[in-house]
Amino acid sequence: MSDTPLKHPIPTLNPRAAIKLEGLPIIIVFFVLIGLFIFFAPTVFLHWPIYNSFLVTIPPMMILSLGLTLVIAAGEIDLSFPAVIALSGFLFAHVTRTYGAPWSAWIGLLAAIAGGALIGVVNGLLVAVIGIPSIIITIGTSFFWSGIATVLSGGMSYTLQRLTGSAINGIFSGTLFGIPTEAFWALGVAVAVWFILNRHRFGEHLLFIGDSREVARVVGINTVRERIKLFTLMGALGGFASVLLTLENLSYFPTQGQGILLSALAAVFIGGTSVFGGTATVIGSVFGALIIGMLDAGIVATGVAGFWVEVIVGLVFVGAVVLHIGIDDPARIRQLQRRLFTKP
Repeated sequence: MSDTPLKHPIPTLNPRAAIKLEGLPIIIVFFVLIGLFIFFAPTVFLHWPIYNSFLVTIPPMMILSLGLTLVIAAGEIDLSFPAVIALSGFLFAHVTRTYGAPWSAWIGLLAAIAGGALIGVVNGLLVAVIGIPSIIITIGTSFFWSGIATVLSGGMSYTLQRLTGSAINGIFSGTLFGIPTEAFWALGVAVAVWFILNRHRFGEHLLFIGDSREVARVVGINTVRERIKLFTLMGALGGFASVLLTLENLSYFPTQGQGILLSALAAVFIGGTSVFGGTATVIGSVFGALIIGMLDAGIVATGVAGFWVEVIVGLVFVGAVVLHIGIDDPARIRQLQRRLFTKP
């Protein structure tokens, strides 16, 4: 064997760079869970139908969690998106049913997104201009817009079976190469949000604002304008998620946004986004949404009794957060070890 040194040495993987891979802790948790599900329920998790089901049901919640990632990165919160789903779904269904023409569903799509964005503008103005804390104002607007949706619909559900086989149904709720198109839309939103957060000045401003609003203002960032834009984007994403939900069911019902609030928030936090703002991970939120979306079905498929689901979800949540701390801030874990194992 020749002892001549290589002109181009083989690059070595930097361990520190590896452990800093965005969303690594939650990616580890995701594949561990998939491995456990395959081990305990191979007849379910070694076949495509269960994953096809996940790719249909998870995307709307994932899109909401991606919008929330930006909101929380800026040190704010938005709890009004279930109401956005209710009202935007009504706008989509109402326009589609009222005009009945082939193009009416596309106008309904625009109306749903515009309605969600308008709610976001109102939230942004109340938070950024008037100065009301976002957690308070979005709780209030959630009740208000949910009530408006119920009043406008008369509490009635609308069926949209006429859209079966239509172009809009195929594009937003069909299949492409055997994969549900909802998954492609969620992936597209994830890529866009990643570029906004990591490669665009708007995302940089949001992280600045989340880290310190006063410092952001001092360095010249228009914090009022940026926060109004942020809530508007969140509202528009909520409107789009509502259309996906409505098209998947081919029906609208006033309560269709209920039950999604905690799931979307949990996806963001177990993904590694800081509750204090200034730090966020889009990839973490994507895998967080996948985990939250598949836990219930996965646990039941393994044969565990249904009343254990919440216990296991809680354990996964806490385990993911601790793993994040262990990888992102090992000094904190060493400090805890010293406290536990050092004699006084």
